[in-house]
Amino acid sequence: MIPAAFDYARPGSVDEAVQVLSDGGEDAKILAGGQSLMPLLRLRLAIPDALIDVGRIGALREIRDAGDALVIGAMATHHQIIRDPLVREHAPLIAAAAETVADPAVRHRGTFGGSLAHADPAGDLPAVALALDAVFLVRSVRGEREIPASEFFVDWMTSSMEPDELLVGVRVPKLGPGWGVHYEKFHRTAQAWAIVGVACAVRRNGDAVEEARVALTNMGPAPVRAGSVESAVRGRPVSEDTFRSAAGHATEGTEPPGDLHGSPEYRSHLATVLTSRALAAAAV
Repeated sequence: MIPAAFDYARPGSVDEAVQVLSDGGEDAKILAGGQSLMPLLRLRLAIPDALIDVGRIGALREIRDAGDALVIGAMATHHQIIRDPLVREHAPLIAAAAETVADPAVRHRGTFGGSLAHADPAGDLPAVALALDAVFLVRSVRGEREIPASEFFVDWMTSSMEPDELLVGVRVPKLGPGWGVHYEKFHRTAQAWAIVGVACAVRRNGDAVEEARVALTNMGPAPVRAGSVESAVRGRPVSEDTFRSAAGHATEGTEPPGDLHGSPEYRSHLATVLTSRALAAAAV
């Protein structure tokens, strides 16, 4: 299909972009990598009055060290993130999840910020951002504000950003020594969306789990932080029995969808199994 007609703008700076976005009203859309938006435009599931292409704003592609955190620009591509030494050293869970996104062509075009702002609960990176306590940096003509990941994802493909706000970056606290990470994803075919995914980070203290962070992909209308699993595993011995028992809490507080790829019961079973596997892999 052919998209509906729209106005097109290609600003050269963040200030220009937020001004154009403000002038465009609630029916303006941001074009980043376009890997999610373009199919919606072709199917006319999205019919914006204006399309704002931020592809030439180089500052939005930067990944920088900010002391106890990394700041990842919203326009950094998945491929860039996978290869970036700062991400691999201080936020390896992001690199691990980005490696599972679609195929090489999509990873070269798709962007970190675009994937997060799209807020698809089946996307891989929202759950990772939630598990890592990331903070979203957004800008508008009114100024800047920060949104914790726990408040950013509101509902299916809905974030807490205002229509005139632009995601400019994400601040991710560094994982220090002793942390292990793993992203466990089950999908029907290669390059497909996750039927269920588990983002997991575990910090050991000898033979015991000192701390764990777990978040689930596609187990509700937004990514879910598995707090009950984290509590159940904290302070327990590193063992298969510990992880299997803790994973039994994975479905608490979830609303797994049912569709052609799996029933809610099937997704609940997967969440339990994959959480156990992710904990074990992260704790190695």
